Amino acid sequence: MRILPLLPLALLLPAAAQAQEKPDPARLKASVEKLVRFGTRHTLSDPDNPTRGIGAARRWFAGELAKIGDQCNCIEVANIARSFTGPRAPNGVQIVDVLGFQAGTDPKRVVIVMGHIDSRVTDVMNATSDAPGANDDGSGTALVLEAARILSREKFKATIVYAALSGEEQGLYGGQLLAETAKERGWTVTAVLNNDIVGNTVGTDGRKVADRVRVFSETWSESDDDRALKGLRNDGAEDDGPSRALAKAIDQVAGKIPGGLDAFLVRRPDRFGRGGDHSPFLKLGYPAVRFSVGVENYDAQHQDLVPGKGDTVDKMDFTYLAKVTAINVATIRRLASAPAAPDKVTIGGALSADTSVKWAAVPGAVKYRIHWRRADAQDWTDHLDVTGTEASLKNVVVDDSFVGVSALGADGAESLVTFGGRG
Repeated sequence: MRILPLLPLALLLPAAAQAQEKPDPARLKASVEKLVRFGTRHTLSDPDNPTRGIGAARRWFAGELAKIGDQCNCIEVANIARSFTGPRAPNGVQIVDVLGFQAGTDPKRVVIVMGHIDSRVTDVMNATSDAPGANDDGSGTALVLEAARILSREKFKATIVYAALSGEEQGLYGGQLLAETAKERGWTVTAVLNNDIVGNTVGTDGRKVADRVRVFSETWSESDDDRALKGLRNDGAEDDGPSRALAKAIDQVAGKIPGGLDAFLVRRPDRFGRGGDHSPFLKLGYPAVRFSVGVENYDAQHQDLVPGKGDTVDKMDFTYLAKVTAINVATIRRLASAPAAPDKVTIGGALSADTSVKWAAVPGAVKYRIHWRRADAQDWTDHLDVTGTEASLKNVVVDDSFVGVSALGADGAESLVTFGGRG
């Protein structure tokens, strides 16, 4: 087992890719059951107890990632940590995120898949009572491990970061720690996939929703200043910011998985009035989305263990969780295989019947795909592949159309689409 301090991402290429494998519901269930057996994973629980609490759970997760890394010689495990103080941690708490790095040929460009390992009961300050946290968020943590098991058999351009975060229930501390680490280390963040409550199909009212998973995304970044926001509004980019482009890519990926789930794109950052660990990434301008189940069971969230309530394994659907995992795996595979998205796309064509498009070259791109659609459509409807970094779209009127550009790798893997605006 290799547990290393956080170092600059080294060039570590995994073993040769094997046949693509589907996520295994039985493995996902075993991981969730193991997490539940730690009793509580409350962030304020004893970090040094060998069998119970947040520390034991984190060490187990690190060990599982290291086992996967040992098999492929391609994943290095590291902890990042910092002390946080706040209303739900008045005496301060050491927040530890456990990370696995599967380095690509471009080690500073990252795709992050994550869930939070901490749990809670009704009283958010109760760090001693059993808090199984099977679905919230054992499901997301198990998904991360299963994604690592499958993707560790392949090689990628971007580095994949597998993350189990702490402190979500106390104030999104683990997400803040990882987002700020990404900025401090100068990582180019291609995508952040936050999986939180992704393992049930029966809601509080008894409805079963097993055909879709919600994907929450925002349009503009909280880091955009007033001048930038004015430009985005003038360009009509309300539905095409980086996180929204990520959600649309997920929708495309999900639609190609036989027997999979519909990606139900919810056009807000998170559930109404609520938040998750992707929120700190959004504040820093990174493309980030949240996966969550199609219907929530509120009697199995943040509840004491009393008859009929509690976040326990029996309320979960692991076939469904495997399908959510499959969408994550396929999305990571696409984006980590592709070049980076173009940094900026400039369009023109005022008082013209044609639209001009320009962008800067992207390292590793062999072609570019120009997308366009009528301004009253949500999804791209037309495209043109080119090898240069500028083109003219004949008979595409800029007043009536939206345009974006993605980068293509030699194997056809496509980046996110960068929306075109004025220079």
